[in-house]
Amino acid sequence: MKKLFLLASVLFLTASSAEAKRIVSQSPFITYTLEYLGLSDSIVGVSRYDFLALPKTGGIIDPDSDAIAALEPDIILTSNWTDPKTLRNVTPDGAKALVLYGFEGMKEVEKSLRVLTKEFDVPGGKAKADAFPSAWRSEARKVCGGGRRVLILSSCVGSPFSFGRRTYLFDLFTEAGFRVVEDHETIRHMNPSEPIKTISGLVSRTRPEIVFVLHDADHGCAVNLDIPDVEVIELDGNHFVYPAPILLKGLKDLQDIFSADNRKAS
Repeated sequence: MKKLFLLASVLFLTASSAEAKRIVSQSPFITYTLEYLGLSDSIVGVSRYDFLALPKTGGIIDPDSDAIAALEPDIILTSNWTDPKTLRNVTPDGAKALVLYGFEGMKEVEKSLRVLTKEFDVPGGKAKADAFPSAWRSEARKVCGGGRRVLILSSCVGSPFSFGRRTYLFDLFTEAGFRVVEDHETIRHMNPSEPIKTISGLVSRTRPEIVFVLHDADHGCAVNLDIPDVEVIELDGNHFVYPAPILLKGLKDLQDIFSADNRKAS
């Protein structure tokens, strides 16, 4: 009986190993989502911006076909920012490419979880995917936003941008009780060729009470502000710049700042 049990265990482990897919993740937001679902061990390559110490495979805009091919992946996961022709060219024969969404709303973040759960048949994954919509909303409602007028800013490689109406952070901060005053449809970039050229111009137009700055020292994402009569709050960008379940940590950060007791103390 003991021999039969050991044989069954070996067969099970062999089958599980055969079914495990070798994943290349072309964005940290995808890696965070895979991590949340318990699929970290299946990742064999990641983008140059990723936090995992694995072989790097370029970025979403410029995936490295040679690096990807060397990893012999079963599936490449990327975002809709990757050009379809480019994606076809870098996908090795026999591998699958899957495009995920997330930047245009929390509904997209929720959908990515469901898509990945279905693709990889993750044990317990469906329960996590099903629970996430209510989980993030529940955490958001614990933030005492109080209807404060806010802007959400970030900047990568020196180009500031603000999160507008059709973005996941608009949904997140609105659910947390803030009034996001950016009226741009998606992300507003500020540079000399745009109608609003500077952050100060945007602040003057929208009159926020609070400007949230998403700071990410690792990737050079930051905004330096000195705006009179406006409260500036710096947030850990790693908890906010990715449309993934890591946002739950961001909501905990906001709870720490905007709990009723903390706001009274400040």
